[in-house]
Amino acid sequence: MAVHESRAAPAEGFTHSATARAEQELTLRIALKQNNIAGLQTEVYKVSDPASEVYGRHLTLEEVAEFVKPTDETHAAVFSWLSENHINAKSVTPAGDMLEIKIPVSQANDLLSAKFSVFTHVRTGKAIIRTLQYSLPTPLTQHVEFVHPTTIFAPPLDLMPKFVAASPAKRASPGSDNLPDSCTSTMTPACLQLLYGIPTAPATQKSNTLGVAGFIDQWANQADLTAFLASHRTDINPSTTFALETLDGGINPQNTSQAGVEAVMPLKYTIGIATGVPVIFISAGDDNTDGLDGFLDMIILLINDPNRPSVLTTSYSFQAETDLPLSVAINLCNTYLQLGALGTSVLFASGDAFRTERRLARSGIFVAPFPAGCPFITSVGSTGGINQFAGISEIGSMFSSGGFSNYFPIPDYQTADHAAYLAFIDSLGTIPIDGRFNRSGRGFPDVSAQGENFEIVFQNQFGTVAGTSCSSPTFASIVALLNDELVAAGKPTLGFLNPFLYSSVGRGALNDLIFGTNPGCGTSGFPATTGWDPSTGLGTPNYTMLRTAVGL
Repeated sequence: MAVHESRAAPAEGFTHSATARAEQELTLRIALKQNNIAGLQTEVYKVSDPASEVYGRHLTLEEVAEFVKPTDETHAAVFSWLSENHINAKSVTPAGDMLEIKIPVSQANDLLSAKFSVFTHVRTGKAIIRTLQYSLPTPLTQHVEFVHPTTIFAPPLDLMPKFVAASPAKRASPGSDNLPDSCTSTMTPACLQLLYGIPTAPATQKSNTLGVAGFIDQWANQADLTAFLASHRTDINPSTTFALETLDGGINPQNTSQAGVEAVMPLKYTIGIATGVPVIFISAGDDNTDGLDGFLDMIILLINDPNRPSVLTTSYSFQAETDLPLSVAINLCNTYLQLGALGTSVLFASGDAFRTERRLARSGIFVAPFPAGCPFITSVGSTGGINQFAGISEIGSMFSSGGFSNYFPIPDYQTADHAAYLAFIDSLGTIPIDGRFNRSGRGFPDVSAQGENFEIVFQNQFGTVAGTSCSSPTFASIVALLNDELVAAGKPTLGFLNPFLYSSVGRGALNDLIFGTNPGCGTSGFPATTGWDPSTGLGTPNYTMLRTAVGL
């Protein structure tokens, strides 16, 4: 037996509670070595690069599976090992690269030379069964990426914007003559349409859908949506609704008291901006066995779905990459790669930096949230300050997380921008962030959009929220509208966005921001500058120019 993964102690915030009961059943997943993930990356970059002859030719599920599936040798070795131990396994992915087994703790301890115990997350009281170390038969180490969940101590997702109630008298009036004045204090669909040139004409292609991810019992309420549309999109039917897709026992109850702000906000601003685009709320329940609050289960579900959305926006994240073992983070990132290969644009909020400030300050090193640093998703940061109407550019929001990954290296599409930003930083001389970030890590966010003072209706109250949770749905809505026009013109959807966004044609369709910074940990953070920066990314969208850039 050879130690495959280990850690010295449980992650911060977790305490050892007890030895796990021998008869307690565990559901474990075994990630097998994928045969050619590098080849899949090469193909995805080709079909996502506007300069390529095969741009837009997204892969089929069968083509993706050929790159991902384990070799016959790997498959035989792992199944032989399980059979010898009288364990049945089922595949949970289309390519068969991840297996699921159910065994009692006693057998898991013997099988993996482990010591599974009960650990408790102090803040929430949630108990999990984990081990600090596990081993595999030495010959299997070349065939198995990891067994999961074993050494992972990911805290529960809790990235939610704060709702601030406001009286109706203070609400913005989208039809008034003083729209610019109202937009300096409150953000509405009308403000975003004016700011980014977003069309109000309804989409026409029902096959083009926009997915909104929902987790941790955050549910979308139709009554709140209706009230919002009646107030802020008087030109469309206030009864406009959304489709529901569930996994892991997910539900979406409609009691007003059960509405969740993290579900309410993105639903209102996808339906309120992407006029006429069918929106799907994808609700992950608590009955998940992926050890990632359903993050992996949701992507596997969509990979398997022939009617998968052309755009997926997620406003949740893990506070730090180090909440996940490197092996698990890479595997999940590669799963986003597969979804992008199939033609889905995957967008994530870059995270709200103040939520991790305490942890970062103790470590002394900036920590990227996950999956903001994954190179196969589009990370969206926040801007604020609606002084655009006075001729002044947008500025990066101080709370918007941005920086450099400690897990993922610089992707090819970002090499030149990465080098240019480091040169800019170095030209400033000694600054507080020196030595506190990974100079060879993938930079994020990729783009940005407004994220401050978004007006919503939450549990029958008008009020505002702020955060990168507002920005990702905004950018995703613009991508969905572009996809609608592309499909109508007989063209493919945009798919994985980053090679396009970082290309000369893509960046030329974005508003480059040169003001803003994201302070934290006793530093002034990363300053914005000309070109890409880890405060505002490549900039904010310009719909008219993006139409031209995508060939419309």
